[in-house]
Amino acid sequence: MICASSVTLAYGKRVLFKDVNIKFTPGNRYGLIGANGAGKSTFLKILAGDIESDSGSVLVGPRERIAVLRQDHFAFDEKTILNTVIMGHEKLYEIMIQRDTLYAKPDFSEADGIRSGELEIEFAEMNGYEAESEAAVLLNSLGISEELHKKKMKELEGGEKVRVLLAQALFGNPDVLLLDEPTNNLDIKSIVWLEQFLYRFKNTVIVVSHDRHFMNQVCTHIADIDFNKISVYVGNYDFWYQASQLNLRQKQAENKKINDRADELKSFIQRFSSNASKSKQATSRKKLLEKLTIEDMPVSSRKYPFINFKPERSCGNVILEVENLTKTIDGEKVLNNVSFVVNGSDKIAFMSSSSLAKTTLFQILAGELEPDSGTFRWGITITHSYFPKEHSAYFKGDQNLIEWLLQFAPPKENENFARTFLGRMLFSGDDATKKISMLSGGEKVRCMLSRMMLAQSNVLILDEPTNHLDLESITSLNESLFKFPEVILFTSHDHEFVNTVVNRIIEITPGGVIDRVMMFDDYIKSREVAQTRESMTLVQP
Repeated sequence: MICASSVTLAYGKRVLFKDVNIKFTPGNRYGLIGANGAGKSTFLKILAGDIESDSGSVLVGPRERIAVLRQDHFAFDEKTILNTVIMGHEKLYEIMIQRDTLYAKPDFSEADGIRSGELEIEFAEMNGYEAESEAAVLLNSLGISEELHKKKMKELEGGEKVRVLLAQALFGNPDVLLLDEPTNNLDIKSIVWLEQFLYRFKNTVIVVSHDRHFMNQVCTHIADIDFNKISVYVGNYDFWYQASQLNLRQKQAENKKINDRADELKSFIQRFSSNASKSKQATSRKKLLEKLTIEDMPVSSRKYPFINFKPERSCGNVILEVENLTKTIDGEKVLNNVSFVVNGSDKIAFMSSSSLAKTTLFQILAGELEPDSGTFRWGITITHSYFPKEHSAYFKGDQNLIEWLLQFAPPKENENFARTFLGRMLFSGDDATKKISMLSGGEKVRCMLSRMMLAQSNVLILDEPTNHLDLESITSLNESLFKFPEVILFTSHDHEFVNTVVNRIIEITPGGVIDRVMMFDDYIKSREVAQTRESMTLVQP
């Protein structure tokens, strides 16, 4: 059990939380949601004890242990991967080190023997003898193979480090588990495993995630940060969304009824206040009017950008033909004889166990890389816009947002056009003159999407476009792609996003491609696809 009592936190005049009182109970899994900047990660840090609130307190059950998914990828560089996981249980790891240090002493004394006996009892009570095997199971389940377990953390790539840190948080059956974006850098198989792990987890889970499908599968409750407070709803994300929208409509309807009634009373009073025979009724209605109260609907921190891709023209008969594309990067063959043809109205999700393979393919199709061999051909009616996964190069220099956007707008457009466009993408007022070098990750993504909208292309190429976006922006992007009438080629780790947009899957494997016209859920459950994937792996060169 963990609870916050009268927690308040402000940065200058900006209040994040005000007198927050909330209790998280064992057996429940809470999805912590809110707009970008609402304070989700900050509240997790308050619960973890990493930062202090201005007032209030956080209470944890006696002898209960909190585990946190850490974001510092370099903190454990000199530790072995296996030990990094075990360090998730600090007390156990401390006893393990003391125990090993004692046994390594060349002059092992009688006092050392007594102390080692005490340590052995504590070690056994904490299930220490199973620690290495438990850590190994977690690592294997998250795609960190056994031959890596004895290596140091600094030898891993960034995505692999994230998986080890996730295993560290899950290790040792913590009483309270705090997870900030746990599905980042996980493949579909690992995400499914994590969903099942958390579904079986008997203690308290509090998770921040932009993956709607993940929260629907995992969460029993939603803790919504809005209006400087946190409200808890029973149910998963979809249930919260439907309930919150219904509540909003009901409040709007109630306020409209009160407004309409007030207008009727005002009209009667104006018409008959000077009429002696009606003066009593007018006075009575005036008293009724004074009693009517219109509830001010609080201004939500949630804002939805206006994302709308409108192609200048339709695609012709020939869209894209790819034949035997091959590419090797740093000695690794990431594309091997990749061939496919894109048809009209295709919404293709590209899958691969290698994110580099997908990104490399998109870079080649966008003209940013040359293949080692093979060809591709765009149709003469095609214009394409590319959203790269890594787009920091677009935001160098001293320009402000208005100047940056006007580079991609038609020549006749001016500052008023840019301000209007940026306002719809949630850059209003002074935000429109912000320097591009000062933008957050989510703001840069919204800028890149703005650039693509201005291009009015009939083919969209998107490499992980939901990274850094809040749920509101993901929802807007999701709806816009669902409505887009032409061709989309994209990758995403967001299950719900893929499943609601896609009508075709192309999976890049070491032995070639698997190409199926089907929904995403059907694809990942398909036994025939799994058998094809296995056979292609066996025959890879």
